[in-house]
Amino acid sequence: MTSLYKLFSIILSELQVKVIPATEEQTVTLMCSSSCPLTEKPAAYIWYKNREFLYEDWSPWYQELLSSEEAVTYSCAVKGYEDLRAPEVSVDSITETCFSVTYAKGRMCSSQQTSVDESCSITYPREIHIQRTPAEHRGFIRLTCNSSCFLTDPLISFVWYENRKPTLKEGKQIQVPSSHPDSLSCAIKGLEDVRSADVCGGDSCWSLNYVHSRICALQGSSVNISSKYSHPDYVQIQSKCWYKVKRNAEEEAEQLTEDADHVEYDDSMKNQHILRLKKLKRDDSAEYRFTFTTENEEVNQSDFPGVTLIVTELRVKMSPSAVVTEGQRVTLTCSTSCPLTDNTNYIWYLNSRPLTPRENQNKHLILDPVSREDAGSYSCAVKTNKDISSAPKTLTVQSITGTWTPAAAGVSAALLGLILLTVCWWRRKKSNSHKPSRHETLDDSHLYDEISPQPAEQDHHYPRLNSSEDEMDHLYSTIPPFEPTV
Repeated sequence: MTSLYKLFSIILSELQVKVIPATEEQTVTLMCSSSCPLTEKPAAYIWYKNREFLYEDWSPWYQELLSSEEAVTYSCAVKGYEDLRAPEVSVDSITETCFSVTYAKGRMCSSQQTSVDESCSITYPREIHIQRTPAEHRGFIRLTCNSSCFLTDPLISFVWYENRKPTLKEGKQIQVPSSHPDSLSCAIKGLEDVRSADVCGGDSCWSLNYVHSRICALQGSSVNISSKYSHPDYVQIQSKCWYKVKRNAEEEAEQLTEDADHVEYDDSMKNQHILRLKKLKRDDSAEYRFTFTTENEEVNQSDFPGVTLIVTELRVKMSPSAVVTEGQRVTLTCSTSCPLTDNTNYIWYLNSRPLTPRENQNKHLILDPVSREDAGSYSCAVKTNKDISSAPKTLTVQSITGTWTPAAAGVSAALLGLILLTVCWWRRKKSNSHKPSRHETLDDSHLYDEISPQPAEQDHHYPRLNSSEDEMDHLYSTIPPFEPTV
């Protein structure tokens, strides 16, 4: 057990928070990852913000998209190994073309520095592409790994791939024969998620690109995973299929066959193939790779990552807690295990009734200050999938006099009724104790002589009765008790 812990500790020492540009403008996403494959499936990932515990989840993908926050740091750890946290990172700035990240320490800073314990800031491009130009030597072409972000950062270096397999070529530019038969691509070293599309060195070649490399989808919904490919003109494609890859201690690949209820293939477009998964379950969270077979061989793409799919449910989280005091600020979050797109609209429900549209578009519902009327059962849904909603969660609001929940409202009504019945009983008992005999008479005409006359314009007010306390008791004693009729 000790040796296993040491082995796992060595692997986790390479734990890193990857900052990856999102498809939404001026946002990034975070991923807790290790440069070494984990020998066992983590129980959970723990995220920290400014060194304080934020949340834990089974998914390594941070649950929200981020904008730039220079003073905010993020870190992650594997549950059970919290002392082996990844180095802190902060997102300093994000533009349409670049984003800047500061690493507290770690291997991302070590290429140009003497110690991995020193911090560094690196500016990355949001996207890169390959530019083809003629080379000085006849029969060659120059390929440049380029970007709309002005790349002058000395900490940035590039890696190149042939047929999606790493090569020994490095540098921003390489030269290849103009008849090069293989596809080529480039990426940022240490941040291979920022990678160019495959291009052909010659007129035609094998190439494969995925429309999205990461997808976050709701449990119960459907998703399309798309690939685009090319091949030499002389080659005939015999079959196309998708593999589901589970990244455990040993990589497990399962070939997917079409199933009308869950798996569909769409091969209706030229050089494009779509895998459609329906009624998603959490177990569908995996990596998906496209493969095609020719007359002679299977073109295996297992050496390069495919599309990562994370399937998430919706959960209502309450901060500071589900039991609060009247007047506090309460934040309700429609929480997920991965970031849904930034333009997602949410619907909030209180006791199964939707809140007004202006209150419920955001994944965060803020009650400030919270009142007793806010107590109840809350749930949330995504506007595009109204049938998929979270489990309800009850918010209890306490006041000085006690606790206010939907059940407490019923108890209060019952207490009020009991009080009224008690008053009626007491007055009836009192009237019975003063009830006169049938021979006793009461001349109360003198009481009405003291009623003050009212002005005409105040006819709608009740007259004021001026009398002494003894006279009033005597007056009530003449009123017979209420006798229910059958």
